[in-house]
Amino acid sequence: MGATVFFGCTFVAFGPAFSLFLLTVAGDPLRVIILVAGAFFWLVSLLLASLIWFISVQLSNREDSRLQYGLLVFGAAVSVLLQEAFRFAYFKLLKKADEGLATLTEDGQSPISLKQMAYVSGLSFGIISGVFSVINILADSIGPGIVGIHGDSPYYFITSAFLTMAVVFLHTFWGVIFFDACERRQYWSLALVVASHLITSGLTFLNPWYQASLIPIYIITVSMGIWAFFTAGGSLRNILSCLSCKQEEDNRVMVYSALQVPVED
Repeated sequence: MGATVFFGCTFVAFGPAFSLFLLTVAGDPLRVIILVAGAFFWLVSLLLASLIWFISVQLSNREDSRLQYGLLVFGAAVSVLLQEAFRFAYFKLLKKADEGLATLTEDGQSPISLKQMAYVSGLSFGIISGVFSVINILADSIGPGIVGIHGDSPYYFITSAFLTMAVVFLHTFWGVIFFDACERRQYWSLALVVASHLITSGLTFLNPWYQASLIPIYIITVSMGIWAFFTAGGSLRNILSCLSCKQEEDNRVMVYSALQVPVED
């Protein structure tokens, strides 16, 4: 039973992210480098947030439970702000790298677009964030023990897996929107990304009341996904063409008579 829960929750949490990695990232070495570098930036933000939270706990009264809970909320908010700050720093670094790559090509064009870098960096933030948030839960799912035997919710593991999947998608969408907002200097979009990240993090404190946390988080995920789709250049016409499995007709007209081989006498 423990192995079944472990593999099931792992595939739920990371199955979509692994598929995206294989289909869109693994075949391009440059994208793999951007993915690994993005994960490093996220880890640095986590290290700083953990250090701030640890120092605040050491300087506070550990016997005051309300204060410790408040410090936990404070630590989560600081972590979100640091993640977005490092996302901005990574955007600036990739912009500089993009300019350098463009100078090395013959046509003066970068081998990867800003939207592609935004997608890969967002995916890297999502994957590493999901790994750190659920790895201990997956380790406990192997056993021994049964969740819910003392009256707790038996849906702890599967809910954590779906929450992790949502977080991976959210970071991917936030990356696309954030990079585009930085490029266009749309500060209201940046504020919405940071606000939605703070709200998502705050909703997790409602657990184990899973209906109150998971449903709003998935509503935010779908909303951000639609926003990121149109930000990346998508349209309703693209969706209809994809669903109908039809290619767009070429408007150009070719005069075949001009291509005919002259008849030999």
